Amino acid sequence: MAISLNYASARPVKPNLGDTINYNLLKRKPKKSLLPNIALPPIKPGIISTTRPVFPTDKLLSNVEVYPNPITDQINLKYVISRNSNVTIKMVDVLGNDVLTLFSQRVEPGEQVLNRAISSKINRGFYFIRVVAGTESVIKRISLL
Repeated sequence: MAISLNYASARPVKPNLGDTINYNLLKRKPKKSLLPNIALPPIKPGIISTTRPVFPTDKLLSNVEVYPNPITDQINLKYVISRNSNVTIKMVDVLGNDVLTLFSQRVEPGEQVLNRAISSKINRGFYFIRVVAGTESVIKRISLL
């Protein structure tokens, strides 16, 4: 197997001033820009405000709490609504069947507290509390003793 290597040595070539092609390449002038020369005004610093902008809350329903858990005879529910909305609170079994409707009304914005006695007719076990406000819903797991 043969390996061949090509090696070339190059020396710098001085341009011949009599040669017009090399002479023109060395004396080339920079091209003019096609854009007009425009002077922009100086940039002034903007005014910085220390107040934070107020954005409307995207979430309609937040801070849902169910206590005590496990529940014996009464359920306490706390939640926050950001706008007027219809709120429905239901107790649902593990299969998704509605067991009990705890609340269904239009609610004003702010923190809401709901206290309801649980019927002794409901069997002990695991249930879910579904809080629906507008198109949003929050589901919390509870156990009933």
